[in-house]
Amino acid sequence: MPTVDLKSQLGSLIKLQTVDSEAYSLRAEKAIKPEEIKAAEAVFEAKKASLAELDKKLLELQKQRKEKELELGSKEEATKKLQGQLYGLKTNKEYQTMLQQIQDAKADASVIEDKILELFDKADAIKIEADREKLKLKDDEKVFLEEKKKVNDRIKEIDDRLAQLEVQRKQALQDVDPKILTQYERILASRDGLAIVIVKGNSCGGCNMFVPPQVINLIKMYAHIITCEMCNRILYIDENT
Repeated sequence: MPTVDLKSQLGSLIKLQTVDSEAYSLRAEKAIKPEEIKAAEAVFEAKKASLAELDKKLLELQKQRKEKELELGSKEEATKKLQGQLYGLKTNKEYQTMLQQIQDAKADASVIEDKILELFDKADAIKIEADREKLKLKDDEKVFLEEKKKVNDRIKEIDDRLAQLEVQRKQALQDVDPKILTQYERILASRDGLAIVIVKGNSCGGCNMFVPPQVINLIKMYAHIITCEMCNRILYIDENT
């Protein structure tokens, strides 16, 4: 490239790399933002599901209690019917048998009453827990929505900055030779957004590979672009240091 001022071109590439590095970093940050929202939403939805499960348990206990109350009512009605028949019996044996049936029915009713009380206690405990979780869920929802807004606001900031960088990139491209730009962009795409790096302390700024003195001399000659033998990135030196 005899007509190209390579030193000037490297300077233009360094400016372009500054723009591209920031853009690459911002795109990488933006790429994970949806996952951040998804993760926060998953946590919130899990808490909602947990509360829904408590409500489901509460409804089931209330259903069981109503069934037991109906069963108790049936037992009490049967007991009254037996008691009503008691004084119409003619023999002592029939009377004693009926008394036993009444006692059995009352014992059954007592067991059902105990079960109803147990269901009441369980339902009350779950209702207290559910009410507490509902209050917490309101706070959790507020935190989630604030976090979601924060992430979306950051995405908007990134998009705005990327738009600015795109304008800067177009301006920077005007100073780069097309052939050199093609090489730069090929490396940029294959090396995580970093195509040109400084040689500092005889090391490549991209992969830390040792750069021999003879290679550094070639860089200083500005006869052609020198790349790292290990990572293939374009190498430059800061002659002011």
